[in-house]
Amino acid sequence: MKKQAVLYARVSTKDQEREGYSIPAQLKLLQQYAASHQFQLVQEFIDVETAKIKGRKQFGEMVRFFEKTPDCRTLLVEKTDRLYRNLHDCLKLEELETEIHLVKEGQIVSKNSRSQDKLVHGFHLLIARHYIENLKEEVKKGMYEKAAKGIYPSKALFGYRNQNRDIEIDPETGPIVQRLFELYATGNYSLADLRKEAFAGTGRKFAKSGIERILKNRFYIGFFLWGGKTYQGTHQPLVSAALFEQVQEVFRSHNRSKYRGHDFAFGGLLQCAYDNCMVTAELKKEKYTYYHCTGHRGKCPLPYFREEELGIRMGQILKDIHIPDSVLETLQEAFQQDRQRMDDCRKEEREKLQRKLTAVRNRMDQAYLDKLDGRITEDFWKRKSAEWQQEEQQVQLALNGLLEAASSDRLLTTRRILELANKAHSLYVRQKPVEQAKLLKIVLSNCALDRTSLYPTYRKPFELIFQAAKNENWLTETISNSSSAFLGRSPPRSV
Repeated sequence: MKKQAVLYARVSTKDQEREGYSIPAQLKLLQQYAASHQFQLVQEFIDVETAKIKGRKQFGEMVRFFEKTPDCRTLLVEKTDRLYRNLHDCLKLEELETEIHLVKEGQIVSKNSRSQDKLVHGFHLLIARHYIENLKEEVKKGMYEKAAKGIYPSKALFGYRNQNRDIEIDPETGPIVQRLFELYATGNYSLADLRKEAFAGTGRKFAKSGIERILKNRFYIGFFLWGGKTYQGTHQPLVSAALFEQVQEVFRSHNRSKYRGHDFAFGGLLQCAYDNCMVTAELKKEKYTYYHCTGHRGKCPLPYFREEELGIRMGQILKDIHIPDSVLETLQEAFQQDRQRMDDCRKEEREKLQRKLTAVRNRMDQAYLDKLDGRITEDFWKRKSAEWQQEEQQVQLALNGLLEAASSDRLLTTRRILELANKAHSLYVRQKPVEQAKLLKIVLSNCALDRTSLYPTYRKPFELIFQAAKNENWLTETISNSSSAFLGRSPPRSV
């Protein structure tokens, strides 16, 4: 009797679905694989949406099918990034003890797989997640190009409106913004007073924080902040630079900043395990630094810790993610293969986008000839030309994003993470507390502390490494036995 199996296929967008070859190509590959391996396909699940977050409709249906059909636990899919790009979905299939056949990757992952195979598959998942996030960033570069030209690349702020791909002063709300600046500049109004005055004069309800954001935003004098950089906009200023500076001086007179004379190395990194308050620091006798619970929720049993003692204990956290040299070499070889696969995928996507770009330009050229010959009207040409130019720009931005994503620095990120895990502790013990804290903040998102133990929460790449490194025997320890730790706090250890 043939073994039962289901197949899963996915594309990210409706455009990919309409192109008509991505889903059929996946189905053909998986059906051929099922036939050659004597599988009986009992269900097919197809999604047309991104896999970076949980909640896909057909993926959820597939999970429910597995839950109701204990005799079927085999899943056929093209490759890792077609199945999932987030940890939640991966753990869900692990809980169901699913045997996953990744056809293009030539890999089978199940509860009986070697720990090394599971580790490599886990890194495939991290790479898939990294790839889509990086691609999203690269596509956004078009917005940065727009910002460089002085055009605000987002929805117009209050007081302005979007008009014909540009930003202009809103005749209804623009005067309101001007009045807010004029009133606050007198120094006779608090934000609460200004809120009441605005409501009385316009009938609009403003939050105090909203008014403050308006009054501190340089957009209204012709500048805007985008991607951490300030640009001079092409939009018309609503208020003068002199009035804006006068308003800022009023703010400075109302809110004098507090100055802290000492920076503490591990500040902001630790949390009290007893009451979830932050762990703060203070200087004693002008030379000894002690860390303790803030006590915002009442008396706390957490004792005071000297910075030197705490630094030694936290070094164990880095020791727990050490990758042996032999394992490091194996993983690096695996990721070199992944790099080649990613290059092939980018090449395929680049060729597809290039074909699409050529098709759009051919349509524009042909339509222009039709306009000259009188076969289409001028209005029709203008409308379709605008649509095609926008489509051309979007395809070109996607092409630029792929080219930038292929840079060697990004492709080497995973290799650097592995090397850091291999050397982190040896680097840590040679550094001063401030530098030690910088290293810890790369590895940790948070760390809870009680009287005897630390409870580190590793950032995602190092979280997986910690699970594999808990036991020295990398080849026999199964990662799946400790997968629940991915979603919460790591087990306590006295260090």
